[in-house]
Amino acid sequence: MSRASKLTLAVTGLGTAGIVYFVHWAQEQDRAAMHKGVERDMEKQRIRKERQADFEIQKRLEQEYLKLQTVHSTTDEQNPPGKSHNPET
Repeated sequence: MSRASKLTLAVTGLGTAGIVYFVHWAQEQDRAAMHKGVERDMEKQRIRKERQADFEIQKRLEQEYLKLQTVHSTTDEQNPPGKSHNPET
């Protein structure tokens, strides 16, 4: 085998090994990025469930408080229709 053919074989072998390594590395990076996306989604779902649970608790508390006390709208009582805002008139 000539020196040029040995050099060509070595360069193509190293180039092929480099390409295989790069493709493997890129796949690992993509897999890690996708896993981080899944982790973010799971965290968002956990937070949403916590907020929903807090909302349900607040809703139940509001219902309990409404059973115990009467609530009137203050905006309707302050300015009834036909009456002026000035108490002297």
